[in-house]
Amino acid sequence: MIITVIEGFNLIVFGSVVPLLLKDASLGVTDEQTGLVGGLVYIGAIVGALLAPVVAERAGRKRVLILAIGMFAFGAVLTGVSVSLLMLAVARFLTGFGVGGALTTAMTVARNSAAARRASIVVTITMAGIPLGGVVASLLAIPILPAFGWRPMFFVGAGFALAILVAVVLMTIPADTPQEVAGREWTGRQKLTALFTGRGAVVALVVAACAITNMVAWQGLNVWATQSMVSLGYSLSAALLFSFTLTGAAVLGSFASGWAADRYGSARLGVATGACTLLGLIGMLVLPVSVPATVVCIALMGIGGHSTMNLVHTTTSDIYPLPVRAAALGWSNSTSFVGAFLGPTLGGAAIASGGAHGLFTTYGVAAAVCFAAVSSLFVADRVSSHAAFRHPAAGPVMVGR
Repeated sequence: MIITVIEGFNLIVFGSVVPLLLKDASLGVTDEQTGLVGGLVYIGAIVGALLAPVVAERAGRKRVLILAIGMFAFGAVLTGVSVSLLMLAVARFLTGFGVGGALTTAMTVARNSAAARRASIVVTITMAGIPLGGVVASLLAIPILPAFGWRPMFFVGAGFALAILVAVVLMTIPADTPQEVAGREWTGRQKLTALFTGRGAVVALVVAACAITNMVAWQGLNVWATQSMVSLGYSLSAALLFSFTLTGAAVLGSFASGWAADRYGSARLGVATGACTLLGLIGMLVLPVSVPATVVCIALMGIGGHSTMNLVHTTTSDIYPLPVRAAALGWSNSTSFVGAFLGPTLGGAAIASGGAHGLFTTYGVAAAVCFAAVSSLFVADRVSSHAAFRHPAAGPVMVGR
């Protein structure tokens, strides 16, 4: 979780600095360019998330974590010293590459150490680091941005990353758990066959639909929430407090939903949290602009956006055979980063053309599609609970749960 806190800081800090970034004459970036740069971090994360499970099978998960954390620490430093749009874009891509590799590896290690009856809460604890990092970023931004500008925020992120890098070097990650052993029993081809053929392919498509549409709304909001609040007439300080509400609600909501998911099922709770995101965005569109209404809607979006992604990851890790778990989590993570790239990019275009109303409309459409997708995942999970995947070279193998 501490690893993902540092990742979350380095991901979400960009949204906090957007208002000052747009005013930085030395960079001269537009709304659309800022949205594109904000999305590039997730293109890098897609690559990192897909490569991490493959490399970890050969080099070990600890080495992958060390390399990935070092990469996003370097990316944070490069972001802080950027003097051009191109340099800023490269820096955010490298940050994303490291975050994607570290996130997928950390989640796999945590899930492989958990009992089946505690899967949701373990994934939640691990992934809670992302919005917790956002909370840290929002709190530090309140005193740092007005006094020192946007660049020191990234140097703070690099310092956090180097500190956790030392901790990872010193820690021991077990490589002989039943889950790790099972993962080495199948070849890469057999894992891909189970993941992308027959019923596995249908599940993979549903997971991708859930992950992409959820993250379009969630990560888009992480980047554009502050600027959208400023567009609605709130001060920068108030907008940063709303951003804190978004990430704070995500942390609290994810623990509540994780606890409930271990009792009632992760797929079932995913439907409920997906509805929260949709209701929050609809509220921003139809309710009068006021502090109480905005707080409630922002909190609903925070609860729904982060929790839904956690629950999709948990369901994915359970629905496939045990040897495929790391590859399946790599798939759910990488497709989530596709949505995380599209979200800030679409948000930049939406806020430039339609202001905050256009932004919430765009993300509302994504949240509606996500709600339909998580409902389909619930059906797929119920079917898989009473069925078996077939080993690509042998007989039937029960699903991971």
